[in-house]
Amino acid sequence: MNWKNRFFFAIALPMAMVIAGCGSDVIEGPPPPDVSNIKVDVQLRRFEKDLFAMDTLQPVAGWRALEARYPEFADILARYVLRIRPGAQPDTLAEANFLSGFIRFPAARHLYDTIQVVYPDLEAYERDLEMALRYFKYYFPGQPQPETITTFLSEYSLAAFIYGNNDLAVGLDMFLGADYPYVKYNPGNTSFSEYLIRTYNRDHLLSKTLIPLVEDLVGEPSGERLLDIMVNNGKKLYILDQLLPTASDTVIMEVTPDQWAWLQNNELEIWGYFLKQNLLYNTSWPDIRKLVEPSPNSPGMPPEAPGRSANWMGWQIVKAYMSRHPQTSLEALIGLRDAQQLLEASRYKPQKQ
Repeated sequence: MNWKNRFFFAIALPMAMVIAGCGSDVIEGPPPPDVSNIKVDVQLRRFEKDLFAMDTLQPVAGWRALEARYPEFADILARYVLRIRPGAQPDTLAEANFLSGFIRFPAARHLYDTIQVVYPDLEAYERDLEMALRYFKYYFPGQPQPETITTFLSEYSLAAFIYGNNDLAVGLDMFLGADYPYVKYNPGNTSFSEYLIRTYNRDHLLSKTLIPLVEDLVGEPSGERLLDIMVNNGKKLYILDQLLPTASDTVIMEVTPDQWAWLQNNELEIWGYFLKQNLLYNTSWPDIRKLVEPSPNSPGMPPEAPGRSANWMGWQIVKAYMSRHPQTSLEALIGLRDAQQLLEASRYKPQKQ
């Protein structure tokens, strides 16, 4: 089976001397397009409900029925999430017995019951998702439209992934709220650090659902320099923002309001720090990792500076480019693989607040 996936946890220049005298503030883009006439057909499926409704007295028949209803997802779940299908030929009896025991296991049953309390229905989420997919179809008409969104219970392992022909899967147990005792149930897991758990909630459910789709579109950076990575991640943030035009910037960036304010108020200082420390062309992963990956803060900056500050800077550079080149489609933006050329063409110039 040919399939693709992207897993993520909610678990992002001496040339400056040339461009320093050019450009102006990054301005906001045009209003979002009217997509009311765009039709999308997406089916929201709650696999976890069907799984826990399985007849444990007839597990083989129950598992075969689930496989028939969810053929590709069931295979991925068995192979890569539950890891109960190591070989090419499924052992239906062994898998069915495992699942029968799993849904009777008290901790798994408690987790399932909690999901049903927090998400008794997903009507609002489904409406918002449909709107986001209208924007997706508008901006990327040549891309396969996600046809199914499948929710499941991952036992605290996966927030969302893409599979098949752009179908999406969402682990609802990764969105139970910041007050849910993730650390108690999975102690020592760095994915449950406080700064990450803060986003494991309903407010971030839609954006984190779409992130694997966006990551698959944009792909990997063209190089290993901080500039390459931050511009590539900036494209992802920009595109996610276009798909969710009414979402808060703090949700798109996954920061607190105070952290967002700090980024805005210190844009010039952040840029100056990158230049002074010669970070833009640095390829040393230990030096740049916390500037582009989830982290409680950005090294070398005040404690108020959130992690992934370079991704935010990349977003501002992409905004500047799109402001100066408004005819550029999102597909064309993705095709701009040279981060240096994009920076120069953006004429990005942060302003003192």
